[in-house]
Amino acid sequence: MSQHFLLSKHARSLSLARVARMSEEEARDAFKQIRWASTEGEPVCPHCGCLGVYSYKSRPVFKCKACDHQFSVTSGTIFASRKLPISTYLLAIAIFVNGAKGHSALQLSRDLDCQYKTAYVMAHKIREAMAAEVETMKACGEVEIDGAYFGGYVKPSNYKENRRDRRLAINQNGKRRVVVIMRERAGRTLPFVFKSEAESVPTLEARIDAGAVVHADEATHWDRLHARFLTKRINHEWAYSDEGACTNKAESFFSRLRRAEIGTHHHIAGPYLKAYAREMAWREDHRRVSNGEQYLMVANAALTHPVSRQWKGYWQRSA
Repeated sequence: MSQHFLLSKHARSLSLARVARMSEEEARDAFKQIRWASTEGEPVCPHCGCLGVYSYKSRPVFKCKACDHQFSVTSGTIFASRKLPISTYLLAIAIFVNGAKGHSALQLSRDLDCQYKTAYVMAHKIREAMAAEVETMKACGEVEIDGAYFGGYVKPSNYKENRRDRRLAINQNGKRRVVVIMRERAGRTLPFVFKSEAESVPTLEARIDAGAVVHADEATHWDRLHARFLTKRINHEWAYSDEGACTNKAESFFSRLRRAEIGTHHHIAGPYLKAYAREMAWREDHRRVSNGEQYLMVANAALTHPVSRQWKGYWQRSA
């Protein structure tokens, strides 16, 4: 029997110990090589794009010869206005990608010896950068769609006579949301969050390529897709797969997301459910890529992503 990729040496190309031992100067050079790879690490002004810059000896910043704009290696990126050393951000990315089912902010704060608030925002910035690559992508080819509900847990009453049927809408708290997934076979995974599966149909119609073959379960709200796509249906009451029609890959994503919720984060519902879903989609898509390659991909995504409108000054807005 052949060895599974994740158990092979090819899956391990990143050493946390090596990243942790990097000096601040080495970490800054690594950031320069990742951010300005096209110029072999030579700084480029983010304001005007000029290649001619001055380097200060007294502090790690640059000054553009054309527009006099001063910038650092993280200026204009998702890590702009940072306060921690650059080596800490590299280590945070390395730790983050090594978590097979995610990495909680509490654990990250202990690993980096920083406040929970700092680790929380840092982790969400990394998630935002990871998700950017599929922000406007359309699903094509063989596309499986499905939905699963998360959050909105209603604790049962202590005494039996006070308990209610929590499946009924009148007894729910309104926080329950559904993650609807579009997953290409041998391709990418695109998650969305809605109040119900039926609400997702217009979005799916807009984000699925016209020539795609859609696979869905027996839920009636998917009937509308037949008018625009070649749609194959599977009734899960009598089979999980039949004549090529199945949603097993979509279910595989939900399995990973459930394990991340139960074993790592414990609570991923609410306004940030979409961020966690996108992170798990990225992990599912790149599960057969070595951790060293994942590390470089996430670092590059963070250094090419603009300043986060959501997470910059998050705690100052009394979130």
